[in-house]
Amino acid sequence: MKILVTGASGQLGSTLKDVVKDQINLDVTFRAFTDLDITDFDAVNKELTSSNYAYCINCAAFTNVDKAEADADTARLVNVTGPRNLALNCKESGTVLIHISTDFVFDGYLNVPYKEEDIARPIGFYGDTKYKGERAIINNLEEHFVIRTSWLYSEYGNNFMKTMLRLGNEREELSVVYDQVGTPTYAKDLAQVILTIIQAHSIDYGVYNYSNEGVASWYDFAKAIFKEQGIAIQLNPIVSEQYPAPAERPKYSVLDKSKIKDTFNLEIPHWTESLKVALKAYAKIGVTQ
Repeated sequence: MKILVTGASGQLGSTLKDVVKDQINLDVTFRAFTDLDITDFDAVNKELTSSNYAYCINCAAFTNVDKAEADADTARLVNVTGPRNLALNCKESGTVLIHISTDFVFDGYLNVPYKEEDIARPIGFYGDTKYKGERAIINNLEEHFVIRTSWLYSEYGNNFMKTMLRLGNEREELSVVYDQVGTPTYAKDLAQVILTIIQAHSIDYGVYNYSNEGVASWYDFAKAIFKEQGIAIQLNPIVSEQYPAPAERPKYSVLDKSKIKDTFNLEIPHWTESLKVALKAYAKIGVTQ
C-alpha cells in the first residue's frame, strides 16, 4: 500500500517515520516542505498523479499561533489553500486524505468536552484558517478523515515538553498559565491511530477528535514534566492576562473522543502515562532533535 506523508519534517511526520518503519506492507513516501510545497497546486498534482497513492497524510501546517496573527497571508496559504490543493488532487487520483486539524477551531466557552458536531467558532486567526482548511477538504473530497487533536508534543520538533525541559535547566523559577485547560497529546499515539485507520481500510469518513485521555492545564502539564524528570524548580500558576500574547487561546478545549473510540475500537492512554513514554524516548535520542 502506497502512502504519501506531507509536512514530513515536523514532529508528527517525524513520529510517523518511527511508527511505520517496521510495517513491511506499507510503502511510505515522506515529503518535507522543501520536497513538496502543498500550496503549489501543480506540484501537488504531479506528486499525486505520478504514483498510485492509496492514502495521503497531511501533516503540513502553519502552527505558530501567534505568528499567524502577524503573517495572515502565509497562514491562510498553508492552512487553507494547501488542504484544498490536496483535496482536489486526491479526488482526481482516487487517494484518501487524512488531514490533521486542531482544538483551536473551538472558542473554548463550553465547560464540557467538545464533540465533532459542535459549532466551530475560532477566536484566533490560526484556528480560523485551520477550520477553513477543514471545510476546503470536506467540500471537495468525500474520502477524507479530518482528525482534530490538541496540545501535540513529542521528542521531535518544537513543542511544550521540550521547551519546559530547556527552561527547567536554565531557570530556578517559572510561571505557567493555569486557566487554559485541554489535553496533551503524544504524537506517537496519534501516529498509531492514523496507522490503525489505514490498516482498517475504513470508509467511515468524516471529522474525528483525538487526544490522549484526561484533562490538564498548561501548569499541570509543566508540573508533571518537572516531577517526572526530577527537575527542582519553583513553578508559579498564573492567569492568561499575566502572560499576554498576540493570539487569544481557548480557555477550555477538551475533546470528546467517543466517536473515534467507538468507530475504531480504541483504548486511549492517559496523558500522564504517554508523557512518561515521551520523556524516555527523548532521553534516548538526545537533545539534538
